[in-house]
Parts: sequence; structure tokens; C-alpha cells
Amino acid sequence: MVRKILGFLYKETKSLNQAAFLLGLFSFLSQILGLLRDRLLAHIFGAGQALDIYTAAFRIPDFIFVTAASIVSLSVLIPFIINEESKGKESLRRFVDNIFSFFAIFIVAISVLAFFLMPFAAKILFKGFNPSELAETIFLSRVLLLSPIILGLSNLLGSITQAYGRFTVYALAPVLYNAGIVLGVLVFATKLGVLGVALGVIIGALFHVFIQVPSVMSLGLFPRLRFIDWKMIKNVVTISLPRTLTLSMSQLSAIFLISLASLMSAGSISVLYFSINLMTAPLSLIGVSYSLAAFPTLSRNFKERNFEAFKNQMRATARFIIFWSLPLTALIVILRAQIVRVLLGSGQFGWEDTRLVAAALALFIISSLSQSLLLLFMRGFYSAGFTRKPFFINLVSTIVLFFLAWSSVKLFYASEFIRHWTATVLRVQNLPDTAVLVLPLAFSLATILNSVILWAAFEREFPGFSRGIARTLFDSLGASFIIGVVAYLALKIFGPLFNTATLPGIFAQGFLSGITALVAGVAVLLALKNKELSEIWDAVRQKFVKTRVIATDPEIV
Repeated sequence: MVRKILGFLYKETKSLNQAAFLLGLFSFLSQILGLLRDRLLAHIFGAGQALDIYTAAFRIPDFIFVTAASIVSLSVLIPFIINEESKGKESLRRFVDNIFSFFAIFIVAISVLAFFLMPFAAKILFKGFNPSELAETIFLSRVLLLSPIILGLSNLLGSITQAYGRFTVYALAPVLYNAGIVLGVLVFATKLGVLGVALGVIIGALFHVFIQVPSVMSLGLFPRLRFIDWKMIKNVVTISLPRTLTLSMSQLSAIFLISLASLMSAGSISVLYFSINLMTAPLSLIGVSYSLAAFPTLSRNFKERNFEAFKNQMRATARFIIFWSLPLTALIVILRAQIVRVLLGSGQFGWEDTRLVAAALALFIISSLSQSLLLLFMRGFYSAGFTRKPFFINLVSTIVLFFLAWSSVKLFYASEFIRHWTATVLRVQNLPDTAVLVLPLAFSLATILNSVILWAAFEREFPGFSRGIARTLFDSLGASFIIGVVAYLALKIFGPLFNTATLPGIFAQGFLSGITALVAGVAVLLALKNKELSEIWDAVRQKFVKTRVIATDPEIV
């Protein structure tokens, strides 16, 4: 039994759809645990001061992880790993050891520096906090500095498991990470407050790295400290630096939004925290799963100079991302209040919190497709060795986001008409302070702009990539429209049948409305003879029913 379990965890997966389904399945499990984590946090703390402090404390450690740890990220290392592997196992072994040795010194040095500079950074970033809130934020941030060190090592191991197609163990790591945080909340949060949650983060990070150790050891590639070959490191850093700067843009955006929210009423940061986490569910299930599944193949295709296969893989992945993202976006926008209330409505999380988070979720989710496509285009450019172009495009988009967020907040407070219009459209009338809602709107507008520019840049670099995608977009938009309309009407029909003041009642209303809408959407896709639906069904049968597929579309193999 143990051998079978280990065989399942560490086996290689080759098909795009099967790998994406596998990553999506474990991403779904991770999201379930993440939602449980958020429900516990909502129950214990609500959208208030304590959770504001916890969310703010995460910003600097997260920034360090995403930027410093990007040196050992999948997008950077997988092409190097594939190249070194072609030279022989010893060459790959030497490469992994060099990267590990450099990263260990670098990340520890950065974290120690951040430890001492934390008071100065917190005062600049969170001007809306009083002295006691700042002190607690600084303390928690220092505790959380352990997480980028541990997760950075896990990133390195994950690059190796991904390069060898071992998606299962890689996909399981985030599940265990969230399990560790849930454990911390359950065991420590009631006694230690948000410090208990921070301890859970460290436990989860340890789980994240330990699950990947057996796989890397079985490949004979577990990293060891050695004297650093600086020429080799220079090659990696030259490639990773533009990507590091690109990733830093997204983190700076998050820090900027939370910094603005700290100037608003208590709980505004928590509203962003909950709505962003809910938004990441479809992003993880679709954008992350498909882009990660495609990345090793894209890297190999480009290395072998098989540019047609490279474009086919990108095109197929983009089609499936569009196919899944648009209907799910329509469903979430219509069912947002039911989703938030069912998932978070407990304890200290009241109806006012529900309305604010639901409105923020709707504004974030409208850019869900763009966020997923961003991940794909970034990995497409990185697999081809192009890192400067995504950086400059993201830099422009980040500047746009900063301007939109800052000016929108100013305009919101200056104009009574805009405040009234926002409250009416998003159904948040009579709430004391809804200014936080302009932040997700600014984020979505900047993200959509970013994805459009990246798409145009990729099409210019690889002409013909967009061919055939228009039909997928048409089918998915049609299905999404029907799904939205049916879900809205179903809410009206099922509402009087249940007591929506209770959890079972509002769950039943949302669930039945969602199922009805999805059935209608599938009917539309069948009527349109949608290609993606057919391909996905073939992949499911091949994986789970073991039915032999007569012919396979070369674009998705």
C-alpha cells in the first residue's frame, strides 16, 4: 500500500490536460483548506483590526519571498535544468548544488537585513496604524521572515520535480502548506491571537518543503553546500533579474493597495485579504494549473527550436484558460453574496463584512481571465528566454495601477455622486466606509490592460499564436452570458423557497442556482459543438475511465 501511494505521488505525468487536471485537483484541495483557514480567521477575528495587522505583517516577508526566492523559481530554473540534464547527470548535480549554495547565503542575508530594518519599513508603509498596531505588525513580520527561507528551498526542489514531470508531489505541497496554517489557527490562535496564525504559516512552510524531499532524493539531486561557481550563478541571475523585477511589481502593487487601505477604516485591509483569497481560487484552479502544466513542454519545444509546437502548446493552453475562466467569472459575480456568506459568514464576521467582501470579490474577479493569461504569457516568454519585455510591460501596468488607485481614492472621497453610484451598483448602501472598493477596481483595470499588451507583444513575437482562439472566445462568452442570466433568475426563483437568513438556506439557494446555470451553460456549449468541451471529455475518459482515444489533437499533447 505504501509503495502504491509513493508510486502515485512520484510518477511522471506527460499530457497537458492530465497534468492540468492533476494540478487543478490538488489546487482545489488546497483552496478548500485555504477557505477553511479563512473561515476560521473570519470566525475568530472578523474583518477587523487583528486581521488587518496579520495581513500587513505578511507584506514584507512575501515581498522577500517573491523577489529574492524568484532566483530558484520554476520559470527561471526549469529551462536551465533541462539544458544541464542534456549534458549529463553530473552537470545537473553541480548546477543544483551551486544554486542552492548561493540561494542559502543570499536569502538568509536578505532576511537578517529585513529583520533590523522592519521598524523603519513598517512606519513608512502603514501610516494609518497607531503605535501599538505598528509594534505588533513589526513583531509578526519578524516571525514570518522564516517563511521565505523555507519556501525558497521548497521552490528549488519544486523546480526539479516539475522538470521531471512529477506534478503530483509538487501539487500536494500547497495543500500541506494550508493544512499547516489551519493547524496553527486551530491550536494556537485562540490563545496567542494572530501570532498563532503566524506559527501555523511556519509549520505549513515546513510541510511544503518536506513532502518534496523524497522525490528529489530519489532522483539523486538533493542539493548540498559547495564552493560557488560564480560564472554559473551569473548566468542564472542575468536571466532571473528581469523576472525578479517583474515579480516585484506585483508585490509592490499589493503593498501599495494595503498601505492605502491602512489609511481607511478598521477592517479595510481584511476586506482586501478575504476578497483576494477568494479571487485566487479560480486563478489557482485554472491559470496556475494550466500554465504550470504547459511550462516544461514549452521550454523543451523552444530549446529544440520546434517553434510550431511551441505556438500550438501556447494556443491550446490559452484556449482552455479562456474556456474555463469566463463562465466561472460570470457565476461568481452573480453568486458573490452567497459564496461569501457560506464560506466566511460565522462568528465575528457579520453581514456588513459579507456585503463589503462580496462587492470587492466581484471587482477583483472581473480580471480573473486576464490574471490567468498573464501567468501563461509570462511563462511563455520565460520559456523562450525573453525576460526584459514582460518586465517593461508590467512596469507600465504597475504605474497605471498606482495612479488609478491613488486618484480613485481621492475622487471617491471628493465626490458624493461617485460614492452614491458605487454603493448602488455594488449593493453596499448604508455601510459606513466603502472607499476600499475602489482598490480592487483599480487593480482589475490595470490587470486587464497588462494582459492585452502582453497578448499583443506575444503575437508580435510569435505570429500566428492567436489563430483559432476567436472561436473559443465566442463560445465561452456565449455560455458565460447564459450562465449569468440563468443564475440571476434562479436566485429569484429559489430565494423564497429557503430561509436565506440561515447557512443551509443561503447555501441551498446558491448551490441550486449555480447548478442550474452550469447545466444551461453546458447545453449552450453542446449546441455550439464546442471543441474544448469535447477535448476535456476525452482527456477525462482517458485518465479515469481508461477508454482508448482514437485520435488526439496534437495541440494538447
